[in-house]
Amino acid sequence: MRPFQIIFNPTSAAELAKMPKELQLHILGEFRGLPQEVMKTELERFGRLERNGKILHRFRLGDYRVYFERHELGIVVHRILSRNSLKDFLFRSSLPTGEDEALQENPKFWELIEAARASSK
Repeated sequence: MRPFQIIFNPTSAAELAKMPKELQLHILGEFRGLPQEVMKTELERFGRLERNGKILHRFRLGDYRVYFERHELGIVVHRILSRNSLKDFLFRSSLPTGEDEALQENPKFWELIEAARASSK
């Protein structure tokens, strides 16, 4: 089996670092079974957001949402957002649809993801 890496970009690493240590350990512990699932061809258990050929997956961890994409080495984590911040985001955006659909269609969400990517370069 090839090595599997969970790569945190600078933004997601900073978001994780701001959390209490117990929460950090809980979130990291939830990644234990992830390599086997990500190695599968379909990630049916995870939310899926797609725009312009870019595919992100959403991993729910209690009150947090981890947005990641597949990478040749494993996954790249783009953002770790509180469920409450997403509800607030959706409320301010006045979007009456489900979480994944609303985020997928909202350019401001993709700007949030791209801002993290730009800061890591």
